[in-house]
Amino acid sequence: MSDQRRALITGITGQDGSYLSELLLAKGYEVHGLMRRSSTFSTGRIDHIYRDPHDRDIPLFLYYGDLSDSSSIINTFNRIKPDEVYNLGAQSHVAVSFEMPEFTADSAGMGTLRLLEAIRWADWPIRFYQAGSSEMFGKVAEAPQRETTPFYPRSPYAVAKTFAHWMTVQYREAYDLFACNGILFNHESPRRGPTFVTRKVTRGIAAILAGRERYLYLGNLDARRDWGYAPEYVEAMWLMLQQPSPADYVVATGEMHSVREFVETAFRLAGLDCEEHVRIDPRYFRPTEVDELCGDASKARTALGWEPRTSFSELIRLMLEADIAEAGLDPDAHLLGV
Repeated sequence: MSDQRRALITGITGQDGSYLSELLLAKGYEVHGLMRRSSTFSTGRIDHIYRDPHDRDIPLFLYYGDLSDSSSIINTFNRIKPDEVYNLGAQSHVAVSFEMPEFTADSAGMGTLRLLEAIRWADWPIRFYQAGSSEMFGKVAEAPQRETTPFYPRSPYAVAKTFAHWMTVQYREAYDLFACNGILFNHESPRRGPTFVTRKVTRGIAAILAGRERYLYLGNLDARRDWGYAPEYVEAMWLMLQQPSPADYVVATGEMHSVREFVETAFRLAGLDCEEHVRIDPRYFRPTEVDELCGDASKARTALGWEPRTSFSELIRLMLEADIAEAGLDPDAHLLGV
């Protein structure tokens, strides 16, 4: 077995998993990923790593497994003996969690417990990162939200993540595990899933510019969120596991913007009138809404030396550039220079 530090990432084929893989490989890690078996390939976000023409021997390895299956978790642990485990896998879409509450609870909640049990019984030291969510704050008790703010989850997804958060704290305190919760506020990128509202907006604009669509259908435009850039947020994950002792951290920009602001900014950058193209569809409203979320990342700044670097408008431009290019158009020809 290699002397390199070994990391296991659940959800490696997702947005955060792909960026974290790149970060860890750049730091000299041997990276292992757990991915669900499906009838179609789901490795699009990490395929470019395998296809690097300058390095045909990149230490990135994938395994089939599932957070609902303890045996696959334990077998993978024993096979690779990871030094660090990053739990990014789960059903992560809030709206979908209302339609699939049991599956969401099992993957996001019980899946975390299964990982913690495997770490508890491992006969070598493992550092564990649990991907928490600002959605756990839900109906917020204070603003901005920090590590001590009480949780009030407003969706099956948020309830499952809250269970996972407290189970991570429980195992840290009961069994002296090095286990950290990262309470990450919304973080986006060109690799964001197409059903999430930010990516839905930028892809929709690209389709309108390409002449394939006329309207973009959205739900609640008044919800306000704290949006950051995903590659910067995975840096915080890694930093948490490099500290002398485990703790929980909020990761956020401290700025809040409404979905309406995101839409207006994106359409303005593309030189389009959002009033002409945006339509509201009641199907996209949730049974219980989270009105606003804004994080206080002071602890992460002080203890980890972490801070966000990409502005709200820069983030939107990055996403638009990628989606316009994916639509077969020239971003420079379709985005305003301001």
